[in-house]
Amino acid sequence: MACKRCGSANETALGAEVNIHFPGTMPLDDPGFFLFPKLAICLDCGFMQFTLAERELCLVKKVLAGRGNSADAA
Repeated sequence: MACKRCGSANETALGAEVNIHFPGTMPLDDPGFFLFPKLAICLDCGFMQFTLAERELCLVKKVLAGRGNSADAA
């Protein structure tokens, strides 16, 4: 797959941990929650993107819906 920024084919895939914090009036002691996406990193320009597993995407949607936020507000 070619990099969306520079067009290079010099990409690699790695696992990661991402801690999600939602904006708004959440308590300060709320640690958010961890996601474990797969990263696609261009080894030429450094552009990076990630994709969430369906289960993790559903969790994000559930939290946003419970807070009355749309995906556009995040």
